[in-house]
Amino acid sequence: MELPTALAGLDTHPWATVNHAYGPAEDLPGLLRAFAEGGEDAEEALEELYSSIVHQGTVYAASADAAPYLARIAASGRQIADALRLLGCLAKSEDEHDVEPGAVRAAVTAQLPLLIPLLADEDAAVRQAAGWMIGHTRDTRNALPAVRARLATETEPVVRAELLTAHSRLDHAGAGAEARALLGPDTPPPLRLAALFAALNPDQPWLAAHHDALLSLLPARKTAAACYADEHRDPLRAIVEILLGRDTDADRESALALLDVALRDERPDVRAEALWAADRACMLSRSAPQRLIPAIAPLAADWTAARLLGKIGSAAAEAAPLLVELSAQPDDEAADQALAALVLVAPQTAAPLLARALGRRPHAMQCATGSHAPADVPFPFDAELLAAVRARLAAKALEQPEGRKDCGCPTTADHNDTAGLVHLIRLWGPQAASALPELCAILPGFHYAATAITSVAAGLGPEQREQAATALRAGADKLFVAQALHELTGETGPLFAAAEAALATGVRGCVEGANALADLGPAAARIAPALRAALGRTIDRDTTAEIDTDLALALALWRITGEASEVVPVLASVFDRSEGQRWSHWTTARAAREIAVLGPAGRPLTGRLHALLDDPAQAPSAVLGLLAIADPANLDHTRLAEAALHSAETRADLKGACDALRVLGSAALTPEQHGRLAALTGRDRRLVLYGSDHAMIREDEQLRAALTSALPAAAAAAARDTAGAC
Repeated sequence: MELPTALAGLDTHPWATVNHAYGPAEDLPGLLRAFAEGGEDAEEALEELYSSIVHQGTVYAASADAAPYLARIAASGRQIADALRLLGCLAKSEDEHDVEPGAVRAAVTAQLPLLIPLLADEDAAVRQAAGWMIGHTRDTRNALPAVRARLATETEPVVRAELLTAHSRLDHAGAGAEARALLGPDTPPPLRLAALFAALNPDQPWLAAHHDALLSLLPARKTAAACYADEHRDPLRAIVEILLGRDTDADRESALALLDVALRDERPDVRAEALWAADRACMLSRSAPQRLIPAIAPLAADWTAARLLGKIGSAAAEAAPLLVELSAQPDDEAADQALAALVLVAPQTAAPLLARALGRRPHAMQCATGSHAPADVPFPFDAELLAAVRARLAAKALEQPEGRKDCGCPTTADHNDTAGLVHLIRLWGPQAASALPELCAILPGFHYAATAITSVAAGLGPEQREQAATALRAGADKLFVAQALHELTGETGPLFAAAEAALATGVRGCVEGANALADLGPAAARIAPALRAALGRTIDRDTTAEIDTDLALALALWRITGEASEVVPVLASVFDRSEGQRWSHWTTARAAREIAVLGPAGRPLTGRLHALLDDPAQAPSAVLGLLAIADPANLDHTRLAEAALHSAETRADLKGACDALRVLGSAALTPEQHGRLAALTGRDRRLVLYGSDHAMIREDEQLRAALTSALPAAAAAAARDTAGAC
């Protein structure tokens, strides 16, 4: 096929009527032509095509319209492998936006008569790309016979591997039967790897032959790099995840046995792959840490191993002596990573070590006080560490004017360091009362210090409390500081002034000001007009931020005035306006939970809460709201329990489900629901599978314990016994 034939009709196609990621697809003719012609702009055009018609894996109506042109470009002999790979991405996508389900894959499949001949192209790279692309069409009528026929004659190992993978996508059982004969050491590594994945049939057990074949391929990343299949890029991790996903004792032991052997391998690159896979295993399986710690702990000098030990936390205590030794290394970066892990594994041991190197251990400090620190267990108080923190804050106070003369603000790194030091003092409270002078000194340039000042206040004498109050008054034009001053002295004047000023600064200031006033209740009555004025602000575009602001303002008004007649209509509008807003489901869920403060006065909103029970992400908040505001005689507690339990089972809102089930109580659950909850809490597979990977293991254990508390004593004991047996 000549190129003009391939591009026939390109300019007259109604591109303006179909959309891609950036709107109407009127730019596609130019991009497709530039790509096809192969000039200096071809690479950039290809990048633009990926970005617009398969944007981050999402396909659109324009993606389907582009498929015939891409297929004809490949058939014309231009940019063949690149066109095939792009077509494969279109066919592979499950993320379809504003297009009929399966329409894009169908558009690619319709081009198979043009594309199947490329399985026999003289260029092995083209044959490989063709096999990969054709496998993603899922077409068994034309694609499957073509793939089988080519697999029977292909000699290039990498191409055979891609064809076997395509065969597996099109006919998993048939490919699995063929793959079992290809697991031996005589099979070239790329083909043996593809055979291993093809043989992973959910209905078939993991055998010693599979175990040996995978171990023989390690390190497998280089072999996998030649393959297109995403699951082959990190084979050990992928296979461990597949086996753990089966959630049987035998498959779990098979996965962990693989990791145990690989972690003890003498080759560094094998251990590196194993650590990466072990990290994923510990995120998925509750029993994985206990099984793997003996093999992971000796590798603590490796950053990945140290990080994983920190995620596991106190259960990895046997690694503490080695982490202590490693934290004394002369290499600051290596010592920091070891101490960071020790902070989470054995914090009492880590505290004096952190004191002696404060300022040179930023990651360890973050694990003690920042985003990686356990929210429920403050870092232990240590007198030596307090002295080091005070010295560091004193130095910052002296450096502050010079450090700020250029831009008037600290660098991000300096800000984060100061925040960590202050946060540590705040957590220690009265034990750290001696740090008051340093906190007062940095307060003018670092307002967050106000929270630590009020935290240590219980350990201060009258003279020191007045010193603290004087420092806070000097900065009380800032809402943060004014709140701290009120907490320390009860003074409301500066807080009213700062809150009223915040209400006039826009949506963020409105939320902060409203929240600060809400805590005062009726004592803030004189500021109610400012809250009403903020509610009446002009809104150019009704965004989620604007809805969030009205929610905060309405709840503050209720706590201050108790006037349901003006608050309930605003809250009703929050629910109504949220329906059409992207990301607003979090606002709706928060509103459902927070209107509990209205009690019976919120009953006009019960219908809106009932409407949320079918959405797993919002159901737990709706349950909590209904329990607080609805007429108890009109509540079906079994239905509420079902909504909360379904949210937990789907992981839509685990924490909210825990709260809702705890408030409902065990008596609200039917025997069948008790059984499901016991199964959920007792199984090996973790509940928390998303979020900050530093906290997932810890959060899983906390949430599982919270869910177990909603079970009757006998069922909870059974769930714990089941977990202990895993």
